[in-house]
Amino acid sequence: MFLNSDGSFRETHATSSSQPTQSPITNLSRRHFLGGSGTMVIGMTLFGACAPAKDSFPEIEANNGPSPLTDVEGGDATPSLFITIENDGNIKLICHRSEMGQQTWTAMAQIVADEMEADWDKIEIVQAVGDKKYGSQNTDGSTSVRNNFHRLRITGAAMRSMLESAAAQLWQVDKAECKAKLGVVYHSKSKKSAHFGELAAFASKLAVPAEDEITLKTREEWRYIGQATKSLTVPKIVRGQGTYGMDVQLPDMLYAVIAHPPQVKSFIKSVDTEATLAVQGVKQTFQLPKASTPVGFKPLGGIAVIATDTWAAIQGRKALEISWTDGPNAGFSSEVFAKELRATARKSGTVKRKKGDVNAALAKADKTLNAEYYAAFLSQSPMEPPCATARWDGDKVECWTCTQNPQAAQKTVANVCKVPEENVTIHVTWLGGGFGRKSKPDYVAEAALIAREIGKPVKVVWTREDDLQHGYFHSVSAQFLEAGLDENGQCTSWLHRTVFPTITSTFVPLVARGSDMEVGLGATDMPFAIANVQVEVGKAKAPIRIGWLRSVCNVFQAFAVQSFSAELAHAAGIDQKDYLLKLFGDARHFDPNKEGAKYSNYGASLEKHPIDTARLSHVTKVAAKMANWGRKLPEGHGIGIATHRSFLTYVSTVIEVKVSAEGDLEIIGVWSAIDAGTVVNTGHTISQVEGGTLYGLSNALYGEITVKDGIVEQANFPDWRVMRMSEAPKNFEVKIIKSDAPPGGVGEPPTPPAAPALANAIFAATGVRLRSLPLIPKGQDQLPL
Repeated sequence: MFLNSDGSFRETHATSSSQPTQSPITNLSRRHFLGGSGTMVIGMTLFGACAPAKDSFPEIEANNGPSPLTDVEGGDATPSLFITIENDGNIKLICHRSEMGQQTWTAMAQIVADEMEADWDKIEIVQAVGDKKYGSQNTDGSTSVRNNFHRLRITGAAMRSMLESAAAQLWQVDKAECKAKLGVVYHSKSKKSAHFGELAAFASKLAVPAEDEITLKTREEWRYIGQATKSLTVPKIVRGQGTYGMDVQLPDMLYAVIAHPPQVKSFIKSVDTEATLAVQGVKQTFQLPKASTPVGFKPLGGIAVIATDTWAAIQGRKALEISWTDGPNAGFSSEVFAKELRATARKSGTVKRKKGDVNAALAKADKTLNAEYYAAFLSQSPMEPPCATARWDGDKVECWTCTQNPQAAQKTVANVCKVPEENVTIHVTWLGGGFGRKSKPDYVAEAALIAREIGKPVKVVWTREDDLQHGYFHSVSAQFLEAGLDENGQCTSWLHRTVFPTITSTFVPLVARGSDMEVGLGATDMPFAIANVQVEVGKAKAPIRIGWLRSVCNVFQAFAVQSFSAELAHAAGIDQKDYLLKLFGDARHFDPNKEGAKYSNYGASLEKHPIDTARLSHVTKVAAKMANWGRKLPEGHGIGIATHRSFLTYVSTVIEVKVSAEGDLEIIGVWSAIDAGTVVNTGHTISQVEGGTLYGLSNALYGEITVKDGIVEQANFPDWRVMRMSEAPKNFEVKIIKSDAPPGGVGEPPTPPAAPALANAIFAATGVRLRSLPLIPKGQDQLPL
């Protein structure tokens, strides 16, 4: 697999010292062993069609006017932006979002191919480079399908219309008599037909139809959308095809690892590289610029060790003798900080939502309850740590990297290297997981800086230790909740205080309070039918880099809300599922803005994507029915439920556990119902629910990043415990709710209900309420009963 001049990879059997090849180690362990050497094309130029034979079509003047589809809902839907039809009928579809195991490639292709009436077996996906012409390429926030669904349908339907028009003009018949089906256009009366490749060049000369001239398929006509259409990536993965960030090879490439400062914004006081340069394979070292405020996506600084291979670079780094200055948070302790956060949560904060008079209602309540919840710092910890390869040509640089946001990478490299953005090309590889970490391109800028310094292509590799100790961490949180109940156990007042270091602090210095957007991820959008509600946010400084992780603040705010609702149910003597349904109340659409919140609704309109309590209640009932809620459980077993809306999607999760007297935990079963509106791929949605839930359970049980003297203590998986296969649920069932609603997110919504459903199940089994995440303390394997 070699690199073309345009940055794409091509398959070939020739060898040349001037062209890059895959690492022989990589070939042996994965590609060569599996016998695969497929093609992942990166950065192809699309022009709409390949030319057929001369005189195939009537004379027509090419249409070179502007496309009328540049401003449809979601962005530019011009067919040539996403579609190339080759003269043999094969179709290349551009995917402008990143593939990291969530099956974005397949889902995006399903949408276009369905409306286009393409033959699925003739589809090939081409990964887009970072380019503003595609609109947002940030594969984050579960937005790929929900923000592009209409746009890509219009793209496919416009291409279908143009192909049918081309056939009609070729055959001199009424266009209404020409219909596309599975890559072929048929004329119903004459029985003539032509495959897409025979029509493409002529179609490319036709005017692109306006949106109101395009007829989208009805749901009943969908061929691929809503089906478990086979994956475009899984077969390649199984065969060892495709290119991940770690696979990229360039001629004369060197490798670099970096000794990062142990604390954010500390820097090198002195360094001795003599022993490092004596390591076989080490070529040189390079001291990176110090980190400055705000840290943003800029590199952390430190010293890079450049070598002929990764192993030599790692050994050279170990040989460095470095003395570091103290950073501004050198004395920070996460243990002390946890106490500070809890103390802040007990005090009044800035009001972010207010309905009625909470204090007066609490004073009149027949019974009041309060509880404190805590969630530790977390690491995204994707399977493939960050890595990037860079190559300079004069003042222009190309980067190949596993990124969730190529445009952010382009901008960051341009700013750090002080070159125009148009001089930076970002080629997107497959990602071995992301979870939010790989939308922060500090490691791409590192590769660009080092490659320019040494004058050769270089691959920067972050080890697992680098990833765990120098990442952007999901925020720690302390929360205080208080509620009043009437004589019937009905909740009449609800106070929720949430305190956490904000993501904004990474980009804007000295900000010390959660943003409206963050508080709106499970706190101000709490949909319960309660007469008196108040949500407050307290101050918290940011001692380390704060970033986003799968489902962001929903992780800790859903944990608190759904755990506390179960506590209220117990206090009222009412089944937790029944009590949760009472809290949701009658079917209605809820708008937090009417109660003083500044609610962003995940960037969508509340009119199109309302907070719908009927959908919340429905998934709750479905999940409970799946789990046979109310059945008699064996001794030591407990069952818990949690239901949460995030990223415009509704998920209810029921978990059954078995807990021994000593605190040994066994997860017997998980039952999840998801209402994500219109679902593009049912098979992959089920996989995302399973994966998102397991991700949430693993973090709920073990996920904790601790900091001492400003330094992260965890280094690798022996310290950063994850759920093992033997600990996974013995039974896992997922039900997708059929819906005509617009698409919601799928990758993130299953994660938030996992922790509270698990905690509620543990309480049901043991009578012990666990309010701190992780549920199992650091260094232990049993619940603290």
